[in-house]
Amino acid sequence: MHTASSSVSAPYRPRHTAPPPGAGPFSDPLPAGAAARRTAVASRPLSGRIDLSGPQGAPLRMAVASVHRICPEFHPVQVLRRSGRSVLLVGTTGRATAVAKCLLDHSPVWSERFRHEIAVYRAFVRHRPPVRAPRLIAADPENGTLVVERMPGRPAALVRHPGDAPPRADVRAVLGAVTRVNAWRPPPEMFERPLDYSSRIARYHELGLFTDRDRGDLHKLLHGLAFAGGRPGMTEFCHGDALLSNVLLAPTGPVLVDWEHAGWYLRGYDLATLWAVLGDAPDARRQISRLAQSGGPAARDAFLVNLMLVLTREIRTYETAVQRTMREGAPGPVTTLSGLSAGEEHRLLLRRLHDDCAMARRAVRAAVGTR
Repeated sequence: MHTASSSVSAPYRPRHTAPPPGAGPFSDPLPAGAAARRTAVASRPLSGRIDLSGPQGAPLRMAVASVHRICPEFHPVQVLRRSGRSVLLVGTTGRATAVAKCLLDHSPVWSERFRHEIAVYRAFVRHRPPVRAPRLIAADPENGTLVVERMPGRPAALVRHPGDAPPRADVRAVLGAVTRVNAWRPPPEMFERPLDYSSRIARYHELGLFTDRDRGDLHKLLHGLAFAGGRPGMTEFCHGDALLSNVLLAPTGPVLVDWEHAGWYLRGYDLATLWAVLGDAPDARRQISRLAQSGGPAARDAFLVNLMLVLTREIRTYETAVQRTMREGAPGPVTTLSGLSAGEEHRLLLRRLHDDCAMARRAVRAAVGTR
């Protein structure tokens, strides 16, 4: 961050009121009832039976068959999560429990990302990270199948953008785990650089998400960081998707899951991700901002570049979701757990994301002015 006037350290902003300087909390962006369903899944004991019958069960039958090819002892019990891209199955392997992830969308983009995730778990076999992570049981990158151990613990959050500030102890545990990951120095050749910063900036500019000045300012910061030349200390190993929902809190310590985006990033990427989704936790945001500034002006600039990219990605994701909902039509004005309609929650989230992005843009411009 730059100065108090341009910092992205966020004091508290009450819901539905004009924001004080530097604030921007988020509400739950999930569709109606999704938070309740996730709560039920998280608390459900490992028992039951998967319905594999009929046309609806065909993708599940294919997924189970692909798992059995690499892990014959896997017995599926529950569908933990299912989307058009992949399905997550919980089951048993002997006396242990395991999670199988099976790719349903075998397009080149998703297949490559899945292979990257498998490569990360295989690298962890030889070089264990400084935090607890699921152990690899079996994998088939060609057919998009991954089996890892099921880790104990409760999610630090059940949604991507928590609507309420998490307990301070939870935030402290998550930040501690993330900073240990960022301080880890595995062999550089073991992991890739998942994000091409210059290409991403150019892409967002072409989509109209960045102005000409945004593009110029971010390139000035990147040039000052000499990121392309691999300036020592400006890259760090990151989880790549450091959401609270990807951290399980167990009595033995936090567990990080879903490593599909892990690799080498410009310093502060994980902190920027956490800052972006902790809009209703101003104390946590201030703590993250202090961590981002603790490495000096270069670390601050790296954090700001990451923050602009992360916030813009979130805006694009949720604007696309809103457009899809409007195009497909909603079944009715269903009310969510917060008392708002799902559409209103999405609109509120987007407004806050735009507020945060505008605040980060001012901080970027202030940082450029000091170079």
